[in-house]
Amino acid sequence: VTVSQPVRQQVSEYLEFTGNTQAFNSVQLVARVQGYLEKVFFHDGDKVKMGQPLLLIQQDTYQARLKQAEAQVLQQQAGLNHAQTELDRFGGLVQQHAAAQTDVDNWRFERDNARAAVVAAEANRDLAKLDLDYTKVVAPFDGRIDRRLKDPGNLVGAGEFTPLAQINQIDPIYVYFTINETELLRVIKQTNVGPAEAEQMKIPTSLALSDEKGYPHQGYLDFTAISITPTTGTLLLRASYPNADGTILPGLFARVRLLVVNSEKMALVVPEAAIGYDQLGSYLLVVDDNNVVERRPVKLGIQADDGRVIEEGLGDQDWVIVTGLLRAIPGNTVKPIRKALTKTDSNGDASSAPTELEKQSP
Repeated sequence: VTVSQPVRQQVSEYLEFTGNTQAFNSVQLVARVQGYLEKVFFHDGDKVKMGQPLLLIQQDTYQARLKQAEAQVLQQQAGLNHAQTELDRFGGLVQQHAAAQTDVDNWRFERDNARAAVVAAEANRDLAKLDLDYTKVVAPFDGRIDRRLKDPGNLVGAGEFTPLAQINQIDPIYVYFTINETELLRVIKQTNVGPAEAEQMKIPTSLALSDEKGYPHQGYLDFTAISITPTTGTLLLRASYPNADGTILPGLFARVRLLVVNSEKMALVVPEAAIGYDQLGSYLLVVDDNNVVERRPVKLGIQADDGRVIEEGLGDQDWVIVTGLLRAIPGNTVKPIRKALTKTDSNGDASSAPTELEKQSP
């Protein structure tokens, strides 16, 4: 069997969760005006840029309505000009006692009505221009567009908004997960950091998809909900991760590891593979000075990459069996091969592993 002494090193506590990925931005493009779909300017699955034209709805009707509205503006403006001219003229005649004040009041009323008519006509023109603009559907942000839901020639926007396609922005990408009330209160008490402060601190998080080992994607906590969900007793959290290559898609199951701030401490760490479990709990197989195997009950702490912190039941000078556990029976004598362990990096960049240095015990 191979035996090693535990490594005393600085470790940080991490919490592990499961969650789901979600797009940073997601918008369903809809037809906001009625008409026949004339053109589609994208291919299904294309990457698109903000402002890029995507679809065109027939414009003839809306171009005509805009011209009509512009003509109404000109007509009402002409009426306003005429009313202002007459008001000025009668104002001069009153000064010369050649017209009654009633005439001036009447033309002032006509002038004010004409002004209101111009404002109304300009509003109708703006609405007509807006409807014409709605015939051109453009990308609201950079992202990737899904398949088109309507082909050219279909009548869209009749009676209700017609979905045309969907755009997702997935760089960065979000992961939503929850922490239960008990764990949340424990962490707050331990760290003196509440959810709002944690959001501002951008606490590091790591992400792994269902087929990935370790936590290869690095991000940070960027949102915490403002209240506990009463029905589940959990608080919603969100982490953000870079996703330039687009390999992390929305809707995926994910594992999330969250650093507990202010949790650094020195602790004894042994390889996870050295820990055994039975009905009595967790244990390690330890070799004493006479090379006799002993079952040692231990209290487990947090994970440290491929290792596990031992809170109670183990000392710095104990020799723990790390390989060959099936050949080691408590009470039997073994011939151990001693190996040193490397430290596991508390940030998750390395793991516990035996070195090549071997030393046969006497």
